[in-house]
Amino acid sequence: MMNKECSKTIAILVEDLYQVLEVWYPLFRLKESNIGVKIIGTGSKDTYGSKEGYPIKVDYSIEDIKASDYDGVIIPGGFAPDILRRYPKIVSFVKDINDKDGVVGSICHGGWLLVSADIVKNKKVTCFFAIKDDLIAAGADYVDEEVVVDGNIITSRKPEDLTAFVVEIIKRLNK
Repeated sequence: MMNKECSKTIAILVEDLYQVLEVWYPLFRLKESNIGVKIIGTGSKDTYGSKEGYPIKVDYSIEDIKASDYDGVIIPGGFAPDILRRYPKIVSFVKDINDKDGVVGSICHGGWLLVSADIVKNKKVTCFFAIKDDLIAAGADYVDEEVVVDGNIITSRKPEDLTAFVVEIIKRLNK
């Protein structure tokens, strides 16, 4: 177990119907890399279920945090991003992290929240193929690649891309 204090902290956003691997894999890999991780929910409850019903308890509600306390955010997929984007404070949090050049990691359907935060125009991104038209319509340059890094925005397509996705997030946080 790591004993030294974490120098960076990242938020992972959750809501019901999250993709289980896209939350838990980054959570464990980041902790293993001595990066602080906080699970942030919309405030509708304290525990959210994955698409398979696997529970995760939040550390904080979006109501209780501010972007200035975080070095980045991860937006996992599943159908949770469609719920997350309905909360103006969640959308503002992602936009604020982006505006301060913090890491904005999005995988799978997480791109929906990038669209709502209006941060993909002229950015090279990837996502789950079913929502690529949404990103293109928002002005993004969509490519079908395992992981895409465009400045502070890091995107991937699906759970099979998680290794490359998290490696790039850790690299960016350790700059």
